[in-house]
Amino acid sequence: MKVLIVDDHAVLREGVRRLLSAIPGIEFLEATTAADALAQFRKHSPHVTILDVNLEGSSGIELLQRLRNESKTARIVMFTMHSEQSYALRAIRAGAMGYVSKSAPLDELLVAVKRVAAGERYLDRNLARDLAFSPAAADDPFSKLSNREIEILRLLGEGKSLSQIAATFGIAYKTVANSCSRLKTKLGLERTTDLIRVSLESRNR
Repeated sequence: MKVLIVDDHAVLREGVRRLLSAIPGIEFLEATTAADALAQFRKHSPHVTILDVNLEGSSGIELLQRLRNESKTARIVMFTMHSEQSYALRAIRAGAMGYVSKSAPLDELLVAVKRVAAGERYLDRNLARDLAFSPAAADDPFSKLSNREIEILRLLGEGKSLSQIAATFGIAYKTVANSCSRLKTKLGLERTTDLIRVSLESRNR
């Protein structure tokens, strides 16, 4: 079984390889950027792709959609530091078959890869519990945001400036500024500081 690990942290990729080496006959592929991941996916057709949300030049959700466009049967597990329900729901709707937070017990990722490789879906236990007892997603104000807007909101919450966000995605400063204006309109906010506050609050949802 070929597994493509897409993450820009070498230590994390090594940890994932060690964890998954318990699976007989496993073969590892690695990528650190969205472009490299797409090239590896096209060349090797991995059985399972493990994908982080945070990637240089692209969001993991955007890459997830591109991989799904390449192959409707792509089996993708999101493995990310983001444990918010909104990120998990967005990834699942975009076609992820698994979603595991990096704060979850290590064996969760092993279980997720095995389940997804078998054609099943997997959501880590904590997220599954939270979603089961959460209000209806239709009332979620984040549901009306685009994937790029979600990513910009997240980066604002991490303390990134508009210039830094523009550099991260390789887009113009004005494009980011316009996106922030749309975010404020959609969320009923007035200032960029309000966007930062909402971003920070969303991490505890």
